[in-house]
Amino acid sequence: MSAAVSEYRLDGIYRQRQDGFFMQRVKLPAGVISADQARIVAAASTRFGKGTIHLTTRGSMEIHWVKETDLPELKSFLATVGLTSRGACGGAVRGVTCSSQGAVGFPAVETLARRLHRHFTANPRFERLPKKFKIGIEADASGRRHLIQDVGLVLAEIVDGIAHYDLYVAGGLGREPQPGFLFEPKVAENQIIPLIEAIARVYAVHTPAGKRIKHLIREIGEEEFRRLVSLEPSYLEELPPVTGLPETIVPVAGTRRIVAQVHAGELASDQLFNLARFADQFGGGILMATADQDIAFHVIETVDREETATALKSIGFGEQRVAFRVCPGNHQCLVGLSPTRDISKMLISQMGPAAKSLTWALSGCPNSCTQPQLADYGIVSSSLVKDQNGERTPRFDLYRLGEEGFGNAAERSLTLQELSGKVLEIG
Repeated sequence: MSAAVSEYRLDGIYRQRQDGFFMQRVKLPAGVISADQARIVAAASTRFGKGTIHLTTRGSMEIHWVKETDLPELKSFLATVGLTSRGACGGAVRGVTCSSQGAVGFPAVETLARRLHRHFTANPRFERLPKKFKIGIEADASGRRHLIQDVGLVLAEIVDGIAHYDLYVAGGLGREPQPGFLFEPKVAENQIIPLIEAIARVYAVHTPAGKRIKHLIREIGEEEFRRLVSLEPSYLEELPPVTGLPETIVPVAGTRRIVAQVHAGELASDQLFNLARFADQFGGGILMATADQDIAFHVIETVDREETATALKSIGFGEQRVAFRVCPGNHQCLVGLSPTRDISKMLISQMGPAAKSLTWALSGCPNSCTQPQLADYGIVSSSLVKDQNGERTPRFDLYRLGEEGFGNAAERSLTLQELSGKVLEIG
């Protein structure tokens, strides 16, 4: 990869498998996007790509099939509605994610996500890090996604209007999964940013290029890491309390959550336009890209349920789908080993009622972008192996979730036929 193409990563751009085409990722704090912003993403996809948008498991949106000559104009086009991609890829603080958008505590979570997004995005002190730096905020620990972040925050309590969070550090999946550990419990919100700054500086100074915090912990241990963080000037800093009007924009009080399920996170631009219109009509003009690659809304309880169900059905989202997270795989990704969308459709078609009631995730490579170790059943495309005809075909590891932590590999190096048989057994 040329130096110029490599530099694109800090602007949220990756090269696609197809020569001459790029993917542009858009950061959304806590997955929240306004209807007006969603329309711009849809228009950008039509104008600069092939009219499709990919929803990621971190609540971001991706536009594929962008030509290199269009990248500058695309960035400016997104900026007209305040959307940014800075730091969405590369060695920077990535998008601040949340998988508990329907929780009672979500207003506090969304507010903190916006503050972190503003503080770290395009902040030169926290760019060109050794590798990605992922922050996730959750209203509770039930989804376990706090365990896969470089910094995971779980809302612990709200005292006198001040939110406190349990702060976890050094989680990650990929080829060497490692759950984050509790670094400090019940951190007051005005101490969160200084503490993350201290953690990020220790990471930047002491970690080799290409490695995440989990590798540093393996190298020096938790105790030494804590000591180094405690020496940072911002470690005990407390920012002035934030006052003023609320920052949350998602309707919560007196609402019910409605989800438009999207297979493999693949939306056509006209579908996103329609969902934006639905948000204007029923959801206060706000959409939420979920960690399960769907689009969610908070709809006022007084709105007739049948009316909203009919409206969703009229734009193609009334059908109940299997909860199945899917990455682009080798359809577009340079490191993808398998045609993930095709495989997921095939597996779903074979599922019985028991399998359909579970959560599934399929990752096109061992990087585990779909978080397969956090699904009831997760599938990782682990390698390519030559078959008897000399063709390289994918092999799959099958993970099963236990009562705590990450899922464990129940089967390894399955052929697609063997994987299909296991799914039939489950269903």
